[in-house]
Amino acid sequence: MPAKPNIHLIHGTDDGAVAEAATKLFNQVKPSDENDFSNDIIDGNADNAEHANKICLDTIQALLTLPFFGGAKVVWLKRATFMGTDRTGEAARAKEGVEAILDTLEAGIGDDIHFIISATAIHKSRRFFKYLKKHANLIEHNKLDTSKDGWEEQVAIIVEKKAAALKITFDQDAMELFVALAGEDTRQINNELEKIDLYIGKENRTVSIQHVRDIVPLSRAGVIFEIGSSIQKADAIRALELIDQQLARGESAIAILRASLIPTIRNLFMAKAVQQMFPNQQLDRFNISKTLNSLPSSDTQWLPQKKTGGVNTWSLAFAIIPARAYPMSALIHALESALYADKNLVTTSLDHRMILHRLVVELISSATTKNKPKQHAS
Repeated sequence: MPAKPNIHLIHGTDDGAVAEAATKLFNQVKPSDENDFSNDIIDGNADNAEHANKICLDTIQALLTLPFFGGAKVVWLKRATFMGTDRTGEAARAKEGVEAILDTLEAGIGDDIHFIISATAIHKSRRFFKYLKKHANLIEHNKLDTSKDGWEEQVAIIVEKKAAALKITFDQDAMELFVALAGEDTRQINNELEKIDLYIGKENRTVSIQHVRDIVPLSRAGVIFEIGSSIQKADAIRALELIDQQLARGESAIAILRASLIPTIRNLFMAKAVQQMFPNQQLDRFNISKTLNSLPSSDTQWLPQKKTGGVNTWSLAFAIIPARAYPMSALIHALESALYADKNLVTTSLDHRMILHRLVVELISSATTKNKPKQHAS
């Protein structure tokens, strides 16, 4: 049986994307006469199971009430929080309310009534979802899985699209930092872009890395990124300063090593290896993806891969130029040193701060002089 054109479910773990899609749909289907009395928007954010039951009863009443001035109407159960598997959603009173909505839908609502449900989570094994799956128009928006390689590139595409609507462009290093700080949550991305939009003004609409540092809160992920960025730039003072800040905040040395130092060294090593594969070609962040993905997959299996296939060049793209300053022998030695550092942090009582400092200084001291920033006396 085809879906009914007037029943809609928009759900998923990405709360911001769900809210954005539901608002867009509401504006599309609401009566064009701009008569707001024809529409009912019910706040679905339930405090407890009893509140959820009342929200369901209010929704049913709205579905069964004819428009005040006749004609079409929209009923929007907005951001329902009681349809999942949490404590409220599993409570009997909440389930009774949802079942009552299902009974109303099965009995039939008028074709001139559009019913929109937007939900943060919905139990897919219950009768309510199975009915909607068969009879409603379903849209699902889930957050990207940040444990999978390639998520940064997908987030960057989302950011670029939203930034273009605001007539904003990003410097490449600013984009990398923004993605690291804002993460995969659409609502957070939108909030930070709105702040940047106001901050940069109307003249120069290009976002620099300093703009991002000034506006977007520095999360743990942001500090991890900044440590790696400092190492890539061969800025030992900044890298060590950030490491000490994290240690002072209670971050473990092994977490800093595995989340920032090892990935940074590995990316520099792989970027250097890629450069050696193409000795006569000037690779940069703009052509590395096309170059690598033109090769047979058997030649690139050792590189990070996207879940959808192909080389994940996000991190490599930002390491390709810094890697020119590091000899391959130094990067191989750094990988070995990182292994020993990891072992020493786990199995010995050596000073953790000194282990990290030694690894960073040993690597950066191997970079060519021209790549090192001027160090100012403190």
